[in-house]
Amino acid sequence: MTSFHDAWNRAASIEGWLTEGQARRLYLAALTVPPGGRVVEIGSFRGRSASVLATAAERVVCIDPHLGSDRGPQEIAADPALGASDFDAFHANLATSGVADRVEHVRELSQAALSSVDGAADVLFVDGAHRYGPARDDLRRWGAKVPPGGRMLVHDSFSSIGVTLALLSSVTFSPHWRYLGRE
Repeated sequence: MTSFHDAWNRAASIEGWLTEGQARRLYLAALTVPPGGRVVEIGSFRGRSASVLATAAERVVCIDPHLGSDRGPQEIAADPALGASDFDAFHANLATSGVADRVEHVRELSQAALSSVDGAADVLFVDGAHRYGPARDDLRRWGAKVPPGGRMLVHDSFSSIGVTLALLSSVTFSPHWRYLGRE
């Protein structure tokens, strides 16, 4: 088993916004996945979080259309050249990290990918579109794939108003979820 320290050393140089503390929480959550289970990540960008998750779990499904959009508050429109660059970097970074064989990439929007990914998500990491509607849909629809005892981790929970509102409306008062803290 690769240690968190080694996983972070591999991932830290990959472009992205995931902090070391957040990466540690993902790594520890991925370690809870039972044999034959899987992690599902919504929003992979260039592979920083995917690299950490795939170091700890035997199977990670990464969902990202790599459209070159949703990279920040002012970057909503698709940019095909930027998307192609992100796609290439994602796959190169997974190969460099030595985890490419543990990752299945579904190059679709998260809601379209619902029909492409059968079964449960023992750990779900949501870091997709940060606008309220898409974030709410990811939390509700993908969250429904997490079995009792599974975990859902959400990036940008308190730094993106769309994600914060989606959490408040979809998760906060749900009897299916329990808040365990933040990084």
